[in-house]
Amino acid sequence: MKTQLVIVESPTKAKTISQFLGKGYRIESSYGHVRDLPKSKLGIDVDNNFEPKYIIPMKARKLVTALKKEAKKSETIILATDEDREGEAIAWHLAQVLGLDEMKAKRIVFHEITKSAIEEAIANPRKLNLHLVDAQQARRILDRLVGYKLSPFLWKKVAGGLSAGRVQSVTLRLIVDRENEIRSFKPQEYWTIETELTREKGGQETFTATLAKRNGKTLNKFAIPKKENAEKVAAELKRAAFTLASLEHKELSKSPAPPFTTSTLQQEGAKRLHFSAKRTMMLAQRLYEEGHITYMRTDAVNLSAESTAAAKAWLAGNLGDAYAAVAPRFYKAKSKLAQEAHEAVRPTRPDFTPDAFQGEPASQKLYELIWQRFMASQMPNAKIASITADIVTGDKKYTLRTTGQRIAFDGYLKIWPHKLEERELPDFKEGESLTLKAVNPSQHFTEPPPRYSEATLIKTLEEFGIGRPSTYAPTISVIQTRNYVIKEAGRFKPTDIGELVAKVLLEHFPDIVDINFTAHMEHQLDEVADGHESWQTLIGEFYGPFAKRLAEKYEEVSKQEFIPETTNEVCEKCGKPMVVKMSRFGKFLACSGFPECKNTKKLNRDGTEKAPPKSTGLKCPTCKEGEIVERYVSRGRARGKMFWGCSRYPKCTYATWENPTGEPPEKETKTEETEP
Repeated sequence: MKTQLVIVESPTKAKTISQFLGKGYRIESSYGHVRDLPKSKLGIDVDNNFEPKYIIPMKARKLVTALKKEAKKSETIILATDEDREGEAIAWHLAQVLGLDEMKAKRIVFHEITKSAIEEAIANPRKLNLHLVDAQQARRILDRLVGYKLSPFLWKKVAGGLSAGRVQSVTLRLIVDRENEIRSFKPQEYWTIETELTREKGGQETFTATLAKRNGKTLNKFAIPKKENAEKVAAELKRAAFTLASLEHKELSKSPAPPFTTSTLQQEGAKRLHFSAKRTMMLAQRLYEEGHITYMRTDAVNLSAESTAAAKAWLAGNLGDAYAAVAPRFYKAKSKLAQEAHEAVRPTRPDFTPDAFQGEPASQKLYELIWQRFMASQMPNAKIASITADIVTGDKKYTLRTTGQRIAFDGYLKIWPHKLEERELPDFKEGESLTLKAVNPSQHFTEPPPRYSEATLIKTLEEFGIGRPSTYAPTISVIQTRNYVIKEAGRFKPTDIGELVAKVLLEHFPDIVDINFTAHMEHQLDEVADGHESWQTLIGEFYGPFAKRLAEKYEEVSKQEFIPETTNEVCEKCGKPMVVKMSRFGKFLACSGFPECKNTKKLNRDGTEKAPPKSTGLKCPTCKEGEIVERYVSRGRARGKMFWGCSRYPKCTYATWENPTGEPPEKETKTEETEP
């Protein structure tokens, strides 16, 4: 008896789906794409309507052969890859290599891996959506043309090993622009005045109030610019009498946030769990494939009626009717890109609580965050009782203000973690006199805009419409891997080579790093996905001007433009001057007599010469020739951490975290290009 062959992308997904389908089905995994553009060459015929030349990668050939054998034994072949453009393209490539008629191939999609969702999908197969396939091909070809055409320009004119990408270059520009804002920032001084007061009657409870108005006008941030101004105001306040002029009571209603999209999941994962976007998506992929959450690549905040009903039942049954919204809450997406998926990221079973989750701690934490966000989205607003008190001086010249708040009803805050601080005020009565206990002027300076964190960078990319939420994680990862940016205290800082690459691209290829141009390309890709534009037309309109500019720049731009700084240092090997050069790892000193003399020296980020690795005096236990020296990790989470390795690296790769001398390491922070 012939079976029905179901092909998915991953073995984890295959294992989960197999729990819901009977003996008549065989579930196999394609392990992602089975065809791709070749790595060794462009793989696009730019003279023949940009026809891609796909190959089956070496690592996929054995798998493809096995899938072909299974296909021949099967009565029906069902393509069950993910429901987005990437998944549609994988399904199309599978149809191509298996010799299926792309107009007749059975394609099923589902937003969650549950029994009901799988059975419904099996019962309602559809055709391949070739518009989605075209949109994915267009993105892939665009990125290939930029990367494979522009990167060699950087190799030739700046330094070897560099790369440029359509989305990564704009992301790098954002980080470099922010760094330039920080450098050019000039702090501005301003002062605030806080007072300590008590009631003349009814106890000695002290509370604070801040100067808010002068002569009835609200003071702006820079109203008290200097110390002498603050001292003058403080002196006047010390001589004044104070009366409680008004009390204003309000009940504020605080609404829950929508359930997660890909972007907001990455942002909250960074803020609350300190996960990189890459790690968040890796864990979310696993949770989806194991059947715990809905599909994690989505721009939508839609929720199914079944999920909201299940949430209400759990909330009412476990927390009480007061904590279940009377009617289901539905949300509208704010992102311009919200088109691809059907539902938000949510738990597949609202009654499956984080406490019941069995798995690694990181997965449990992310599941808990997703569960809390979804459940909170179906709960009532929190009610905050707020009180504002205005206090005036006897001559009515100055007004002080103090506020208090308390949670009257926690609502969704009962489940969603929050930092809302309650602050109680004394039991005031309007018109009562108050006594001044202290006046505290404080000096402040405006601060430069902060560097981007993982969360704020993702938020900015989404706001500008740069890339897609599913591309944020790989984009951020690649600019770190390329050593274009590093993380300091959880925020992105461009390296020397990153700033140089951004400068070169901005000066010579402004369209590539233009934020509006990149966002417009995303809109055009959406037009292709909707069937309103040909992908070849989109590529052609981009590539013509791009290729022309690239040819011009090869002629116009000299590498000398990017070779900075001569130095006073003399090469100890040949006596010629040393110059500062740039590699993808940053600045280094090189002999001006190159290539006859190849002497080089490493430099720190500030341009100072690196000290040679400190030797322990011990022989390398592996090669028996080199010495064990102290080294420092240059990249990744352990950046700056000391380890010990052979002085003959890279010829000998011996390395260890344990001090071979048995002595505690010196507390230094250095970086080298080697690591264990």
